[in-house]
Amino acid sequence: MEHLDALSNSIDHLALRGYRLERVQARLRQEDCAAAVLFDPVNVRYATGSRNMAVWTLHNHVRYAFVPAERLPVLFEFGAGRLATPAEELETVGEVRPPRGWTYFYSGDQKPEHARLWAEELAELLAESGGGNRRLAVDHLDPLGLHALQEHQVTVIDGEALMERARLIKSEQEVTCLKLACAVAELGMARMQEALVPGMTENALWSILHQTNIELDGEWIETRLLSSGPRTNPWMQESSPRVIEDGDLVAFDTDMIGPNGYCADISRTYLCGEGAGTPEQKALYAAAAEQLAHNFEQLRPGRTFREAVEAEWVFPERYLHYRYGFAHGVGLCDEFPFLPNLASIDKLSNPEDVIEPGMVFSIESYIGEVGGREGVKLEDQVLITETGPVYLSRYPLEERLL
Repeated sequence: MEHLDALSNSIDHLALRGYRLERVQARLRQEDCAAAVLFDPVNVRYATGSRNMAVWTLHNHVRYAFVPAERLPVLFEFGAGRLATPAEELETVGEVRPPRGWTYFYSGDQKPEHARLWAEELAELLAESGGGNRRLAVDHLDPLGLHALQEHQVTVIDGEALMERARLIKSEQEVTCLKLACAVAELGMARMQEALVPGMTENALWSILHQTNIELDGEWIETRLLSSGPRTNPWMQESSPRVIEDGDLVAFDTDMIGPNGYCADISRTYLCGEGAGTPEQKALYAAAAEQLAHNFEQLRPGRTFREAVEAEWVFPERYLHYRYGFAHGVGLCDEFPFLPNLASIDKLSNPEDVIEPGMVFSIESYIGEVGGREGVKLEDQVLITETGPVYLSRYPLEERLL
């Protein structure tokens, strides 16, 4: 716990928020946009430093931020008077207003009128801050909102791409936040491994990570990816009431949004019980560990995305069908870029983009054979530095299977 406290206390939140807002505004200027309207709570958090009911507002678009290229943002805050930490206290928020949502939950058949009022207010803000520029980046928008803005001669551009680019390079403070998230996740993982015994359910084991995250001021977990025994093959099966048996492999992916809203995306596979593991389990595990170690070395600054993927570990034929992506960006959540494995290089977007210092990736492996009983999932989080990749996640591998 002392290590967690030291990491938490070392974060300069003023510098953290200032860096992120400047990244967004610099990107707006680069794209010749007067402002952005952000609904995604991850983007709102990045630009303003504020959080409120994040999971709920992922599907109820009643909280948003107007971020001009030159002035402080206006936060349209849901339930502003009831916040534990009022947004008015944030130096990255210039004004707080009540939101104008038009979800059917609140608006019913008045949706068109409520969308019209929303667009009218935003058009006024754009006129005040845009200097005649009517280009507005929006990360999520339905047809009603789009048409309502167009009635005011607003040109809407893709704010999702703009924000992903803004979030790409992490500051020193963000790296500390990611280290803290990984440390919290790894404490939960250790508690899971200590608690793992034959006879407990997958759900009971999975709940330990959730409890640890909330206990240490984390926020939520994005998926339920934990499976055991025959449910580890194929991958991507959610945690269930299945009873874990002696000798089972237990695989999981944390997908954890921890303290300060930063993501710990780590995977491990444990062996349940006191046994040493079967030859097949050890072969699967060895291949997954080899893949991670090889791919770690390919994330070198200055390489293009294409060059990194072309140097990726080559799957043995028997594991090729269930091949998993090579790596993806990580910050406040899973982020751009996504690097597929070599066999799927035709799906690589932005192949000539360059790996840069300050990027953070999760490198992944899933090894399983079609018709096999089990599979192994491993994943680590790494920071790109001037001299190469370094690990942010440090949880040990399962020694009995190495």
